[in-house]
Amino acid sequence: MKIKVIMPITSDVFNNEIREEFKHYIEPGDSFDVENLDYGPASIESEFDEAMAIPDILNKVKKAQKEGFDGVIIDCFGDPGVNAARELVDIPVCGGFEPSMQIAAGLGKNLGIVTVLPNVVPMLQDLISKMGLEKRVKSIRYVNIPVLDLGDKQKLEDELYNQSLEAIKNDHVHVLVLGCTGMMGMAHNLMQRLKEAGYDIPVVDPAFAAVMMVKNYVHMGLKHSRLTYMTPPVKPYTWWGN
Repeated sequence: MKIKVIMPITSDVFNNEIREEFKHYIEPGDSFDVENLDYGPASIESEFDEAMAIPDILNKVKKAQKEGFDGVIIDCFGDPGVNAARELVDIPVCGGFEPSMQIAAGLGKNLGIVTVLPNVVPMLQDLISKMGLEKRVKSIRYVNIPVLDLGDKQKLEDELYNQSLEAIKNDHVHVLVLGCTGMMGMAHNLMQRLKEAGYDIPVVDPAFAAVMMVKNYVHMGLKHSRLTYMTPPVKPYTWWGN
């Protein structure tokens, strides 16, 4: 199986970490390739950032299908361009939000998200509404660390732990989802720390969830429904990257 991982940002700050982390997610014989945007934002932390990223995301998705990849991961919790990409190609496409929330919904009653900045909270509220999870998601908290500063792992882990405790104690959360794919590698330690504090609850890593969802679709011979994601009408388009 060949999986394309599209980093929907121009910065390559996470690329080496992604390559090391994703080795744990795939089976022998599988392969993956990581590709950044040629133009767009250095990180996605607002609606504007997302809008700027989508044109080249779609270019990369279309290119991945032509190159024979079996599935695509758009490596961002905000699922930028995912629905448009599903209209464009005939291979499975997932971002970080939808797979992780589907998995979380099967693990407990009250769901909580710990993300990066307050700027992204309204974006996540929109995604929650689209999935019909308003009654299940009891908390959206943030560590107040910009995406490009997530490399300070100890600071990130401590802030995730503090916000997770608040979500559990004050918002009655039973399952936590990490609200940024740049938080890779944090879920296991966070679960252990919470368990030591008396809270034995699951923590879902969105990047891991996205990989497993795409792999499952490919293994099952499934792709997204053309009754939902209809092929765009044929017409002239003028956009960057043509």
